[in-house]
Amino acid sequence: MVSIKKIATDIGVSAATVSNALTGKGRVSEEMTARIRSRAQELGYRPNNLARALKTGQTGILGLVMPDLTNPLFPRIAQMLSIAAERRGLGILIGDSRGSADEQNEVLKRLVDRGVDGLLVVPQKGTSPEMNAVPLAIINTASDPRNTVSADHAGGGALIARHISDIGHRNVVILGGDPVSEVQQDRISGMQSAMRQEIRSSVLWGDAGVAEVAERVRAGATAVLTTSDLLALRVHSELTRAQFSVPRRVSLTGFDNMSLASVMHPTLTTVAQDVEAIADRAIEILTAMIRGQAHPDTGRTLPMRLVVRNSTSNPEI
Repeated sequence: MVSIKKIATDIGVSAATVSNALTGKGRVSEEMTARIRSRAQELGYRPNNLARALKTGQTGILGLVMPDLTNPLFPRIAQMLSIAAERRGLGILIGDSRGSADEQNEVLKRLVDRGVDGLLVVPQKGTSPEMNAVPLAIINTASDPRNTVSADHAGGGALIARHISDIGHRNVVILGGDPVSEVQQDRISGMQSAMRQEIRSSVLWGDAGVAEVAERVRAGATAVLTTSDLLALRVHSELTRAQFSVPRRVSLTGFDNMSLASVMHPTLTTVAQDVEAIADRAIEILTAMIRGQAHPDTGRTLPMRLVVRNSTSNPEI
C-alpha cells in the first residue's frame, strides 16, 4: 500500500505537509496541494480511514441529503460534491428526501446514526433543516439566513432580464414552478429588479401558470422567462400546441443550463451555475467546521453565467 511517506519523499516535503494537503488542513499552497494530490493519484494512494477514525474519532465520511434525485440538476451537484470530497480523501453517503420534508429529517437522522463527520444539505423547498449533532452546511440561496454557499440566483435572474430587455422585449411573462421555493423567489426577484421601467411584466406560478402562458402570448406577451429549464420545456410544449413559434413569435428562457437546454429545438437560452466551484467551497467550509474553525466565505454566493442560445430573439410584433 502506498504511504504518505512515499508521496512526501517523491515530492520532497514532509509527511505532515502531504497529510495536510490531502485532508485540506493546515496552510499548504494551492500549487503544492495540486502537486501532492496529483502524485497521490498517480501512485494510487488510498487513505486508511479505519486508522484515522481510531486516531481522531472521525470517520472521513460526509453525509449528503438531496431534495429529489429524479431532477437532473441534483445528481450533477451530488457528483461535483463527491469529487470535491474525494480530492480531500473523504467519502460521501447520499440520501434522497424524495420531495418530502419529513423524509428529509429522517434521512438526516439516519446519516448521523451512521457516524458521518458532517452533513451537506440541499433543502426541500421552504425548509431550513437543523442538526446539532454534527456540523451542517446548507446549499440553498441568499434569502435563506442559514445558507452556507450557493449560486447567486437573484443575479442569474437579473442576467436573463437584462438580456430580454436589451433585445427589445417590453411585454414579458415570468413563470415560476412553486412560490414556496426560496430559490425560485430569488430568481424572480432578480428578474424583476433588473427590468427597465417601461417593461410590462406579470408573474404566474405552477400548472395553472403553464396553462395560461399561451393566452398571455395571444394578449401580446413576446417573452416567457421561467425559473428552470424543465419548466421552459413544458412551456415550449404548450406554445407549440398553440402554434406559437419560438423564438419568432415568442422568446423563451430557462434556468440552470441542464443538458436538455442544448438539445431542445430551438436550443434554450438559460443561465449556468458554477456547480464545481459551489461544491468545492461547500466541502471546504464543512471540513473547516468539522475542525472547529470559522470560514470567511460562509453565506456568500457565486455568480451565474448567461448562456444565449436560439430560443431568444428580437420581438417581431
